[in-house]
Amino acid sequence: MDTGMNNPATVQERSKPIHWVMIIGLIYMLLVAVGMIGTGFKWSTGGHAKELFEFASNPFVGLMIGTIATALIQSSSTVTAIIVGLVAGGLPVGTAIPMIMGANIGTTITNTIVSLGHVRNKEEFKRAFAAATIHDFFNLMAVVIFLPLEMMFGLLQKLSGYLAQFLVGGESMSIKSMNFIKPLIKPVTGTVKDMAAALPEPFGGVSMIVMGVVLIILSVAFVGKLLKRVMKGRAKGMLHNAIGRGPVSGIFSGTVVTVLVQSSSTTTSLMVPLVGTGVLKVRDIYPFTLGANIGTCITALLAATAVSGDLAIFALQIALVHLSYNVLAVLFIFANPLLRELPVKMAEGLSELAAIKKRIAFGYVATVFFVIPGSLIFVGQ
Repeated sequence: MDTGMNNPATVQERSKPIHWVMIIGLIYMLLVAVGMIGTGFKWSTGGHAKELFEFASNPFVGLMIGTIATALIQSSSTVTAIIVGLVAGGLPVGTAIPMIMGANIGTTITNTIVSLGHVRNKEEFKRAFAAATIHDFFNLMAVVIFLPLEMMFGLLQKLSGYLAQFLVGGESMSIKSMNFIKPLIKPVTGTVKDMAAALPEPFGGVSMIVMGVVLIILSVAFVGKLLKRVMKGRAKGMLHNAIGRGPVSGIFSGTVVTVLVQSSSTTTSLMVPLVGTGVLKVRDIYPFTLGANIGTCITALLAATAVSGDLAIFALQIALVHLSYNVLAVLFIFANPLLRELPVKMAEGLSELAAIKKRIAFGYVATVFFVIPGSLIFVGQ
């Protein structure tokens, strides 16, 4: 009697829980990899990451410093928290604002690295690279619009100053314990750091960065294969309901998830394999990405609530600059029918070229995140 035990559909259903466990494990590996890169950079620089921010002489240099520092540290949350600390220590708010804008650009490099996990499959890579770079182009457009406005009118400085007057004062509201991702990955990153400590300086930190990049690429490649198997039927429908139902739902989902994990790099990077494997479309994750931009502001706000003293209001002000900037960018670009599609078209156009010639993708990363910012910083000094 046939009990269905050998039915391929039945076998596939039985294997789904195993696949989900493997996916969770690979996502954990991705989180660990991002943590390793950040830890490795801080270690290899000897804890002097703040010095990257202390010689901004004009808005363009500040913008480039924020970009290249975040690309290296792999965390806009870390960079914005450092900037809040610097403002609390006396750095003028006006000087810090372009750095905040640059952090928004630099954080998107993680997505692009993740998309390289699909490089062997032309169609998957084209979709994944478009999903990664749509974040780049949106943030670049935001800078092109708002940096000149800030230089001419002090828009963000005035708005954030006005908001800060209503929020400063009272007891410290620091709730850093909400960040449950760091405790989860710290044991692994700590163990790897202990093992790498046998290497001479600064190669221990460099080795962690290299291992982190390799782990990202490997974990994404395997996650992509597993997602193809499990993201069918009801599971695919649930995902579309959460993210692809519409712009408001997508922005809300991206904001909430990023507030929980306190890392826009992590949340947006997890979307890239879903687009690469065809589970979601670039337009589905576009609003989610914008929500991630808003959600990542929680880290700077938490850092600001822990500041006390005469400069506390300025620490809160620069955190509110980050929030105001990202909310206004969504309203001005995404809510504007004339501008909304530009990031999508630019990302899809670049991904077409990168799918044909892979070196374009690598050249893009090197040029946008390192060569141009590094050159402008050098010239600006």
